[in-house]
Amino acid sequence: MKIRSSVFASFVLLLEVVGIVLFLRGFFPVPVKSSLASKSQLSEQPLEPLTGSPPNSSRLPPPLFKRVVIVLVDALREDFVFGANGRTHMPYTRHLVEKGSSHSFVAKARPPTVTMPRIKALTTGSIPGFIDVVMNLNSPALLEDNLIWQAKTAGKRIIFYGDDTWVRLFPKHFMEYDGTTSFFVSDYTEVDNNVTRHLDSTLKRDDWDILILHYLGLDHIGHISGPHSSLIQPKLLEMDDVLKKIHSALISKEAEGSLPYLLVLCGDHGMSETGSHGGSSEPEVNTPLVLISPAFRRKAGMEKPVVVEQVDLTPTLALGLGLPISQNSVGRVIAGLLEETSMRDQLRSLHLNGHQLSCLLKDSISNYEKVLGFEQFRVAEKAHGNWMKLYLEGNTSEVLTNMGKKVLKQYLEALAAMSSALSKQLGKYDMYSMIVGMVFLFQLLLVLLLAMPEALCGAAVVDLPVLSAMFSLPFYLLCLLLASVHVLVCTSAESSCYFCSLSWGLVFAAVAFCSAMFCILISMATRRLPLGIKSPLKSSGSGWQLSELDILLLVGTIGHTLSLGASSFVEEEHQTWYFLLNTLCLAVFQDVCRKYFREKSASIDEEELIFTSKDHPSPVHYKADAHTEKWLALATPPFSLLCCRLLRSLNHTGVQWAHLPDVGHWLNSSEHKTVLSFLSAFCLVLIYLLVQRRCSWVSKVALALGLIGVYSYRAAVGNVLFPWQHSSRTASKGTVEARFVYVFVLGILFSGTKDLLRSQVITADAKLKSRGLWEIYSGLVLLVSLLFRSHNLPVLCCSLLIQTLMAQFIWKKLHYDAAQTTIMHYWFGQAFFYYQGNSNNIATIDISVGFVGLESYVEAPAIFLTALSTYAGPLLWACHLICYLSSERDRSPVALGHGCYCLALLRSVPAAAYIVLVTVLRYHLFIWSVFSPKLLYESMHLLITAGVCLFFITMEQSPTSSKS
Repeated sequence: MKIRSSVFASFVLLLEVVGIVLFLRGFFPVPVKSSLASKSQLSEQPLEPLTGSPPNSSRLPPPLFKRVVIVLVDALREDFVFGANGRTHMPYTRHLVEKGSSHSFVAKARPPTVTMPRIKALTTGSIPGFIDVVMNLNSPALLEDNLIWQAKTAGKRIIFYGDDTWVRLFPKHFMEYDGTTSFFVSDYTEVDNNVTRHLDSTLKRDDWDILILHYLGLDHIGHISGPHSSLIQPKLLEMDDVLKKIHSALISKEAEGSLPYLLVLCGDHGMSETGSHGGSSEPEVNTPLVLISPAFRRKAGMEKPVVVEQVDLTPTLALGLGLPISQNSVGRVIAGLLEETSMRDQLRSLHLNGHQLSCLLKDSISNYEKVLGFEQFRVAEKAHGNWMKLYLEGNTSEVLTNMGKKVLKQYLEALAAMSSALSKQLGKYDMYSMIVGMVFLFQLLLVLLLAMPEALCGAAVVDLPVLSAMFSLPFYLLCLLLASVHVLVCTSAESSCYFCSLSWGLVFAAVAFCSAMFCILISMATRRLPLGIKSPLKSSGSGWQLSELDILLLVGTIGHTLSLGASSFVEEEHQTWYFLLNTLCLAVFQDVCRKYFREKSASIDEEELIFTSKDHPSPVHYKADAHTEKWLALATPPFSLLCCRLLRSLNHTGVQWAHLPDVGHWLNSSEHKTVLSFLSAFCLVLIYLLVQRRCSWVSKVALALGLIGVYSYRAAVGNVLFPWQHSSRTASKGTVEARFVYVFVLGILFSGTKDLLRSQVITADAKLKSRGLWEIYSGLVLLVSLLFRSHNLPVLCCSLLIQTLMAQFIWKKLHYDAAQTTIMHYWFGQAFFYYQGNSNNIATIDISVGFVGLESYVEAPAIFLTALSTYAGPLLWACHLICYLSSERDRSPVALGHGCYCLALLRSVPAAAYIVLVTVLRYHLFIWSVFSPKLLYESMHLLITAGVCLFFITMEQSPTSSKS
């Protein structure tokens, strides 16, 4: 069956979406939810266990606290309070921890450690999923059972001040509120002052029961300058003063005989060594939890904080306020808070928590009877009934006390086991659906690779042996085999599979599709074999032959993709790219040496024998230029290796060595600001010299003024110094300077777009088209130089320098085809992603760049700027590829090549929009604790890239292009 290449590519992409959806359906586990549609009610609580004939009591334990104040300090790390510097950072809090009436804990937050999922965890007691990271940008109202709803239903009057995420999650729950935006990280002063300004008047009032304060300044300082910034201590002292003010006010209003108050100090998540959060490192997940109340015994000295789960706070507060525990809570009550209550109340509280967890266990796990904690709870419940019988009979002997302690221990063990089982349920994936989705994707990828030679030929037609495959014996045998496997999996699987829930018609269609694709693959593969080996510098023009460099590029790309099946290779993926890039530079150096030293016929190229240019009036001048180009070509690969080695020391990334000091830390220290200033100025000058060569004179002037504005912006925010500027000068936001740069960026982009449109619509001027593309590229470089931190400007500078040298002396002189050049750009782009200091951990995303030039949070530009800065390396290399291939194609035909033709993709201008899309989306959204999907994402990237660009290439083919 012969079909057009564009139709074939579109069909492949459509089927790929089906495979991706099926995989993601299995990857995102069904959250642990109660089967009850309504929320918990006090009237629905279980009866108190009792053995014997008397009726069971519905008595609930009385509330422990009358008034609760929750002070949530965003990004409050555990060591900020309990660490060695705790006495200087938060002296009053540390005094309460050591000698006050308080309980101190280290609360472990579960990834993803971003604000909205953490608030949901604190209020519902459930563990949010990875998809909540995306929802964090636009939080919808929280509809499931939660502590805030329970408190409002019980008549509690709630006041909230702080992060407006709470207001979006609970839109009608607060008696009074004042929200502040959490995304404008440049502000770390007013965002907290807007919370504190309400304190004095609120603390004097008696018309509230729960007060929630969410402070954001510490988190914003972390994003701006990290956890070791000089701004951290003043901010922690400010938070300490706030806690002191609240504690003093509560003590002064404490009435004799009334229920005591409870003051809670906690953090939603921690802060990594780079100042960000989102991942699963110890500094990000460990947060302090300090509970202060006169109901607790006063301490005699500092005790080591006990480690609890962050979700444990939800049932603890619920029972402390006399409220039902949220149905979907997987937390267990913190037993230390119940120590001062009677044994009956302690057992009753633990029984309520155990009953809620056992109900959730029944709804979430099919074989819940086999869970150890469930059986332990039943045993403890029976023992509790026996204890209640003795208690109601008036037994006051030591036997009753010892029996109560034994039941208490049984309850605590059962709660721990059930909570752990429910938490692990979130890590169980629908592996069957994931495997089926991945099989779909890999089959489509292989078919696309095998069909590419025909798709790129002049006829642009793909011959797929569909009919012969479907009427062959292996097709029917495969259908029977896959159907048997499906029945076996669906009948023996302990957990539910989404693919098993589909109708038999859809399942049969999927089985037939997989079988047919496998038969088609075999048929197409037999037509392509055997493979030949060719000379590195000579193309046969037909057939499928591989050079040594082609083998390296193919094996490296495929090997990197396969390596991502292991979590360690995902954590330290930068090491893979560094190795591949170094190997590539050595392979290119070998080709250069072969060209200039081993092949005598390559000393003078055919193109270099014709001299019609005025720039070469005599053979003597040509020989001098050729001699210079020869040594520059020989020096380019070693120079690239040197640049890559220096950039590796600039930013440590990954997991194992990310905490170690690097050159970036050294440059950012206040003692070396002069060195950083000189380095930044030098890099900006070099960037101008490298970028301005192909621009119009108007764009050159705009680029020069824009780069001056970049340095002025960095000086305004205090990163670098002007020669006449003192380092003690107070830093500003640099809004005016950043907007000054934006004006020139827009001007350069407008000029480039105008030239590009003129070349496409008005006149077919190849030179004008090339200039337009390079001007757009220079505008992006100017924007990236504004967004990059000062110490990262050498990354941009080295990237441009390597691009210039490789384009001038390697890709053009060695006649590398479009396929080889494309994959080299791909490799360099991925390596420079990590040279920036990025990793596969969401915590390394620098969200502060999203507010360069903004005075308030505006969602669209903030997201765009953050994404552009994060993926600047791959994006700039992809854009350079478009500009380079376009300009080279206009000068002389660029061979699509051989072997690596599957990525000879980005030839046409329409592919520019696709490059931006793939560069942003290819980097795995949720890779901080579960790493296996990275393998799929890399395969998806290859598949989408090949399919979309095949579509562009075939749509672009015309009689003119085929004639050339």
